[in-house]
Order: sequence, then structure tokens, then C-alpha cells
Amino acid sequence: MAVSAEGEGKTASAGARGVDLRAAGQAGEHYVTAVATGTRVKGAHKSANCKAIELRFDRRKNQRCAFTMAEILLSLTIIGVVAAITLPSLTGNINERTWNTQRKALYARFSQAIALMPAVNGYGNYSGTNTDGVVSVTEDTAAETFITEGLSKVLKINNICDADHLADCGIVSSYTNMAASVNALPTKLSELNSRFTIAWASGWENPHKDVDTAAAAFETANGESIVVYYNPYCTSDEPAGVRQYSQTKMCVNFIYDLNGNKGPNTVGKDIGFITALYPSDTVVVAPMPALRNVSEASPPTDGGRLCSQQDNENRMPNRDELAAMFYNKELIGIVDGAYWSSSADSPTQGWKVSFNAGDRFTMVRTYPDHIRCIKR
Repeated sequence: MAVSAEGEGKTASAGARGVDLRAAGQAGEHYVTAVATGTRVKGAHKSANCKAIELRFDRRKNQRCAFTMAEILLSLTIIGVVAAITLPSLTGNINERTWNTQRKALYARFSQAIALMPAVNGYGNYSGTNTDGVVSVTEDTAAETFITEGLSKVLKINNICDADHLADCGIVSSYTNMAASVNALPTKLSELNSRFTIAWASGWENPHKDVDTAAAAFETANGESIVVYYNPYCTSDEPAGVRQYSQTKMCVNFIYDLNGNKGPNTVGKDIGFITALYPSDTVVVAPMPALRNVSEASPPTDGGRLCSQQDNENRMPNRDELAAMFYNKELIGIVDGAYWSSSADSPTQGWKVSFNAGDRFTMVRTYPDHIRCIKR
């Protein structure tokens, strides 16, 4: 039977497609064999079925690469060890930044409050007599009166405690100083620094040798606990050339605990001091001493460089900051000796403070001596 040209074309086309499909099927079989044996067949092409088979092989391969339970537990153990080593350091850094911020804020509040007071000396009644370095006190309301009638008028205070009830204001009975020594908290001036009641030193009589006032305490509205050591007879600054005792210049010294009786109760962390000097034109300082002397024998002209090498925030203390450090020498744990300040009386003369007796004086600035740096 005759077939038209158009029909022949369709038949030929269909036949060609049949041949193509058979060829594709053969190529697919070759590809499957290649995948299963890991060999390659030149000219082989992937069919849909071949791709599905390859995917199943890939899944099996992924399953063989999964972590075992032992590997997971080992990884978790390593993470735990690293965390145990790292977290305390991170927590300590956070605490120190928090304490530093609180310390600066407390210093700002106290500076503003004391500037508003009409006077910082003359509060309360005190009577005492020094016999061979021991003071017999017959009357003492000085520190507590300073708080109730003076400071409380310019600073928000929640609670006031006398020397016999310091713990009621969150005051701890002992603390750790910067030399890592645990000391009892002082309850009067002579316990803060025994040189307050020293009678003679370097041939000079201490004009305030009879002053040994008891401490008092209060709590601030922000939760800080403060111990107050008060000298109702503090005197004004004197010019260079006059040998003078630092003890007479201190009007009030505050020891603060930023978080009350919570730990760590360590100087340089949650415990520090603020000092007000001179009854008029009062200067308020709050130095934070470094843990150790930067030098035992250097001139003050090298002090700035040595302090910045110790810590880029460290500075040499000025004369009044150095006096405050002398008052709190037991709190710091600093050794006796003469210490240089950054204060100069002239291009060639600088101020020093003797931590042996408290006298302060000028000396040529090329002389080597102790230097203890501070942060402000």
C-alpha cells in the first residue's frame, strides 16, 4: 500500500525517536554501572533515574560522615573547660568596670555635697589627752555630729550609726588591703593610722596629738556604706618652707564600701577612700593607688613616664592625693618611707610626704625616692 510522503516522514521521525530512546536507555545503564563501580564511561549521560540513584548514594555517604555520640560529648566537655577558664576573667573585668564607674560617681556626689557645706570643721564636741602616745577621751560626738548636722543637709543619707553599731550601716568588721593582708576595720583615727596621735617626729611636735575621734557611719541612698573619720580641728594649707604635718590638714576621711557587706571587701575593688582637706577652700580627693610602688628610688621627673609604663591610666599623685594615701596607709598596705608627689613648688623643688611620721616638705627634684602611682 502506498504511503504518502507526509506519512513516511512521520514514521521515519517516530523511528528515529525510538532509536534515540533506546540509545538513551543504554547510556543510562552504562551510567548506573559507572556509579556503582566508581568508574567513568566516556560519553555516558545522566538520565532522571541515574540522578535519583546517585542522590541515594550521596545520602549514604553523608550518613557515614555524621558525628558519633562520643565525639559530641568530647566537644561539649572542651567547650565547658574553656568556659570555666574564661568566664571568671570576663566576670571580674565586668565587676571592675562597674566598681570604677560607681567610685567616680560617688566621688562626684561627695565633692558636690562638701562644696555646699558652709564649713567642714568644728562639728561636735571632743576632749582628749595624749599621754605617751595613748589618748584618753572624755567626750566625743565629733564624727556623728558632722554627719547629722552637716553632711546630711547636703547629701541624701538613709541611716546613721555610731562607732559601737557600725555593722548596722552595712560596715564589715574586716577587709583585705592591697598587700593581700586581712585587717580589722578601724573604729577611730589612731586605728586608721597610728601616726595621727604620734607626739614627736623628726624633732617636731604633732599639734594634733590629742585628737583621736571615734568613727561613725552611714548608708547612702544608692546603697553604699561609708565610715567617717573626722578631725574637728583641721587647719588650712601652709606655704612651702614651713615643715608641716599632713595630719593637721585632714578634715574628714571616708572609707566606702560600694556594695555594703557583700564581697569581696577588698581595697582597690569595692573598697576605697575619699578625703577632704582644709577647712576653707576644701580640696576633695579620691586616689586609687596602684598595687605596688613603681619605683623605690627615682626622681619625680621620671614619675610620669614610669607611671604610664605601669598602666596607661596611671598618674603620679599630687601633694593632697599623697597626703590622703598617708592617712589610709594601713588600708593600702604601703611601706614607710618618703614619697614624691607631682606637685612642684618651683622648677627645682618638689613636694614629698614622709609616710613614717606624716610630715610634708619640699626637696630638690633630682633626689631619688619612692613613687606610688594612682588612678583618678
